[in-house]
Amino acid sequence: MKPSALLAALLLLPAPLAPAEEVLAFGPAPSTAAHQTEVSATVAAPSWRWPLAPRPNVLRDFDPPPKPWLSGHRGVDLGAVSDGAEVTSPAAGTVSFVGVVVDRPVITIDHGNGLRSSFEPVESTLTAGSMVATGEVLGTLKPGHCAAASCVHWGVRRGDDYVNPLQFVMDLRPSILLPLG
Repeated sequence: MKPSALLAALLLLPAPLAPAEEVLAFGPAPSTAAHQTEVSATVAAPSWRWPLAPRPNVLRDFDPPPKPWLSGHRGVDLGAVSDGAEVTSPAAGTVSFVGVVVDRPVITIDHGNGLRSSFEPVESTLTAGSMVATGEVLGTLKPGHCAAASCVHWGVRRGDDYVNPLQFVMDLRPSILLPLG
């Protein structure tokens, strides 16, 4: 059997052939605990909710700079129906900051495990220390971030590093096409 056909056959095997906790791999199997920790540290499960409804368009993608001090886009801009739209918490957490940064109202939610999300320009009546549930209204969108449309800037940090917020609401893993023959 050709190597490409063998690989395709292996990849098409039904999942129940392997126990749920067993990792199928080509080469030495990593320890289960270490492998799960490594995967969860690099790829977040898309388990959060979108902060705007209906599901918004992404107007500007995550584009972090190569060095922390350089300019870049450390979040995503999401299109809103209009200014004044309600911005909701994508996951449960605690409000860690509400205030004005430079000239924009900002609210930051600490979701635990080192994850914090920030939204701007969002005006809020919440105060630091307030607990918020998934889907709870954080505040209202103000004009001024995107010139041509109503939008909210959503940034997520893990510790001191900015990460792509879309990984928490979408599966960003690449599709892999296999040869037919």
